[in-house]
Amino acid sequence: MSDMTFQRARSAEQREIRRRAILDTAAAMLVEMPVAEVSLNELSRRVGLAKSNVLRYFESREAILLELLDRAVKEWLDELPGHLDTAVRPDASARERGDQLAAVVAGSLAKRAVLCDLLSAQAGVLEHNVSVAVAARYKRATLDNITATSELVRRHLPEVGDEAFLLCGGIFVLVGAMWPYSRPSSSMLAAFEADPALAVLRLDFPATAEYALATFVAGTIARTASSADVD
Repeated sequence: MSDMTFQRARSAEQREIRRRAILDTAAAMLVEMPVAEVSLNELSRRVGLAKSNVLRYFESREAILLELLDRAVKEWLDELPGHLDTAVRPDASARERGDQLAAVVAGSLAKRAVLCDLLSAQAGVLEHNVSVAVAARYKRATLDNITATSELVRRHLPEVGDEAFLLCGGIFVLVGAMWPYSRPSSSMLAAFEADPALAVLRLDFPATAEYALATFVAGTIARTASSADVD
């Protein structure tokens, strides 16, 4: 795709095609490499545009990745209801339903490495080097995603009550924080192998995420019940 071709992309439809091509190319790169290795130079080379032309569509690498993070969350949310409907038994106790929900959420996220990697980079990397407009647009999308997640959780676990939004926002934070620990460096892997006693510190993401989320859910239910008793 030459610069001359780029100059001919004048219509809104043509610009949207280019924009989608940039996003799809960046998404393909994330399957091959971690977020930290995705560069504008390589993205520009793969999409066939000069870096300056890529920046006509997105103001920075981080703006591209934030949009892909929102896309990844929405794709996950499209699939999650079916998994929950299958696994969470409506006749089970609140504790059992909380554990079942945590198992589904943790298991489904463990299969989405790109989403987890993007979540782990969100606050420390992706939310920097973006304009106020891009930041606000992303945060509005985040509000929508957390709201959608909380409505889904309350459908299966009404006991969480009004704390559902805080619970679901916390789920995304927990996942982002845990993910890097499940991807140790080569030095850490060598240390674990050299001293088996250290292996207990190697985080197994699905198991740890399930435990943490189940505990988080149980605590939220307990807090909600306690507040109801006080009222």
